[in-house]
Amino acid sequence: MKRDYETGTADSITFFTGVEVEKTPAFGMKTLFVTGVQDYNEIMMHYTYQQCEHIFFGANHSYKPVTSDEFETWDLMIRAFTDQDILCSLDIPSTINLEWFLDGGLVESNNFIPQLRVVVPYVAQWGYNAMIKIDDKDFKASNPGVWCHSLHDLMDREKFTDWSKYGLDKVLK
Repeated sequence: MKRDYETGTADSITFFTGVEVEKTPAFGMKTLFVTGVQDYNEIMMHYTYQQCEHIFFGANHSYKPVTSDEFETWDLMIRAFTDQDILCSLDIPSTINLEWFLDGGLVESNNFIPQLRVVVPYVAQWGYNAMIKIDDKDFKASNPGVWCHSLHDLMDREKFTDWSKYGLDKVLK
């Protein structure tokens, strides 16, 4: 997401803090947002100094691994915090190789919130009958079947976060 910051563009910001506004298990927690792969010591310094309760990795849609080495780099960075009982989220685009991600085992941590990001442009224009289908990579490949959800029902007001809620963050670097 592109935000207007006084100190720079979203692409130039690596750390910022704020309250988690998305309706996840970390909702309402003071959060350190981390853009891209960053140094452990610098993340920990910001997390501690800012007295955060949660770390959100992959901020500003920065999680874009392509190779197995890139997946491993992200996995090791996040695991360094989940292994210390720090609650961490990762914004995961549904377009990456999700099998490689699962192979890392990070989803097995109770301190990890995988947030699968599914892009649906112009969501209000799809109409009342639109469905979201959670499918498999092929017929009977890895899931017991498929799940279909009404797009209308998924757009519950209790799960909605208005764009204005994202403008209250404090840029650190």
